[in-house]
Amino acid sequence: MKFTRRTFLRAAASACAACALGPAGVARAAQGLGLKPGLIGSRESPFYQPLPGGEMLCTLCPQACQVAPGQRGACRVRQNIAGRYHTLVYGNPCAVHVDPIEKKPFFHVLPGTRSFSLATAGCNFSCRFCQNWEISQQGPDDTLNLDLSPYRAVSEALAAGAASLASTYVEPTIFMEYMLDLGRQCRQRGLLKVMHSNGYVNPEPLALLMEVLDAACIDLKSAREEFYAKVCGGRLAPVQQTLRALVGAKVHTEIVHLMIPTLNDSPEETRDLVRFVRDELSPEVPLHFTRFYPLYKLQSLPPTPVATLERARSLALEMGLKYVYLGNLPGHEAENTFCPACRALVISRRGLSLRQNRLKDGRCPDCGQAIPGIWAASRGGL
Repeated sequence: MKFTRRTFLRAAASACAACALGPAGVARAAQGLGLKPGLIGSRESPFYQPLPGGEMLCTLCPQACQVAPGQRGACRVRQNIAGRYHTLVYGNPCAVHVDPIEKKPFFHVLPGTRSFSLATAGCNFSCRFCQNWEISQQGPDDTLNLDLSPYRAVSEALAAGAASLASTYVEPTIFMEYMLDLGRQCRQRGLLKVMHSNGYVNPEPLALLMEVLDAACIDLKSAREEFYAKVCGGRLAPVQQTLRALVGAKVHTEIVHLMIPTLNDSPEETRDLVRFVRDELSPEVPLHFTRFYPLYKLQSLPPTPVATLERARSLALEMGLKYVYLGNLPGHEAENTFCPACRALVISRRGLSLRQNRLKDGRCPDCGQAIPGIWAASRGGL
């Protein structure tokens, strides 16, 4: 079957839907669409060290998995095969969509444009509140996958009119080899390469990624190590180090903090999180406080009260952050961007829709204040 853009996107949507349907749904969705249940292929990863007894030490992320022959790491997508460590998801996404860039969420990157967004199965966290757990907590054996090379992914993105290609939905650094080649293709062909990530990656692979990465939206899930350990299965310190590295390398960075009632929403924790952003990153890094809704293993908790989110935003502004947003609250004033100098409304939004962008060459049209971000698309190479 020859793929047109319409059949490709239909196939991608079917792949996403089938992830939650089990084997029968996968088989039905695959018929006639060029999709394949289970593993499509593998390739050797450069991110490992051999250990005695045939084991492998994965050097991609701070989980530092020691993987016995035939076994996989915690992310479910890296396997010790015949004495070599392989990624099982290179060019094999199980979710592909064309989204508004605001969905990532990026509020300071090409407002109103579309982002070609993809993910594979797997994740190196086990967050109890994950909204994409049907794919993040699965291996590629259990999902319906597309055979989508980096070149073809960028071709489809350009054909769909996207201005960027986003690695998102699950933790994208688990498919680092794929991400690197996607980024190289984007650089060659005039797309921005962006990601939404938990920031849980080692410095060496991150340094390679930053060479081809234009923007990163990082989940700073808590300001407490205990939260990361109990709720996410990770650690805070490596995430903070990733944020320092991104900002230091001048990769445009935005931060999302999902506020979960009773777990990470106290004024004391909010103050500590804001202080980290202000003092160790920059007061100009956009911070999104996002409303929690009961999901996955935290369905007993209520949605975040709006007053809690508003209190957090007020505190962050009082402490000196320049751009503080509230997410999952369509229609709230805090979805908009205001000039920190004269308080003029410069970008207005409702939900994922751009209403007006008044910026002139990245500056407030009223007072000339520069607003940090990526405001102009690039075509024909960067």
